[in-house]
Amino acid sequence: MGGASEDEELFADARPGASPDGLSPLREVIRRHDLAAKKSLGQNFILDLNLTRRIARAGGSIAGRTVVEVGPGPGGLTRGLLMEGAARVIAVERDSRCLPALAEIAQRYPGQLDVHEGDALEADWRSLLGAGGQKAVIAANLPYNAATTLLVGWLETEPWPPWWDRMVLMFQKEVAERIVAQPGTKDYGRLSVIAQWRSEAHIALTLKPEAFTPPPKVSSAVVVFTPREAPQPACSVKTLGRVTAAAFGQRRKMLRASLKTLVPNPEELLDAAGISPELRAERLSVRDFAKLALIYERSIAGR
Repeated sequence: MGGASEDEELFADARPGASPDGLSPLREVIRRHDLAAKKSLGQNFILDLNLTRRIARAGGSIAGRTVVEVGPGPGGLTRGLLMEGAARVIAVERDSRCLPALAEIAQRYPGQLDVHEGDALEADWRSLLGAGGQKAVIAANLPYNAATTLLVGWLETEPWPPWWDRMVLMFQKEVAERIVAQPGTKDYGRLSVIAQWRSEAHIALTLKPEAFTPPPKVSSAVVVFTPREAPQPACSVKTLGRVTAAAFGQRRKMLRASLKTLVPNPEELLDAAGISPELRAERLSVRDFAKLALIYERSIAGR
């Protein structure tokens, strides 16, 4: 766990030239197809293929792998994934303006790029992947306005272990820091607990606003997730969500008060888990929360 050093801050200031994949430079693609980024769709494009290739391999080799990409836009990361050896890229894009640009990439890589027009929040991922075969890698410069919702959906996938075995995802830096935050810090919260209970997560790269077109107002970061085969203690992910919602919903209060939205007498639940009722939510470890969720489940089942 942890953040990237300043030495890992990346810029996309290389001058555009001939693209190594034989396709037009991304600036030209955007101009030709009139693909100005839409703020309403949370779009910020990365135009430096050297950078998109680095993002593509941030979690390890993708050679011969099936990769799921959300929001490919004009195809900067898509091209990086294919240049790094992805056998197949399944891209979900809701902006129909981008489809002609993606079709050009599909023509350059016959049979390797499947583009699906639609909203990733409504996608049936297992259906898109098809039956059998190797687990997928998810790689995406996520739309800022849907990033957390998509992440939680992938982390709450059932059955578990999931259909993916690695995620390489771009977030606003402050969201990335919440994902990897440790107990006792201001960034530690519900997202930290669910992400770290079901996966090992670390920040691989950080990017300044200048890496994007148009530049956002904040820095961004790439987080790599590897699923835990059997998260412990083995509670229900939905129950863990309920417990963390109650605990962090009033994070300045002691647990004996904040958990009253969950149970009438929180001290009984906390005593069974061996947790002081005078602690606040940010002081509990991920394991503490999962233990609380498991005991809460058992108490409901015993009624």
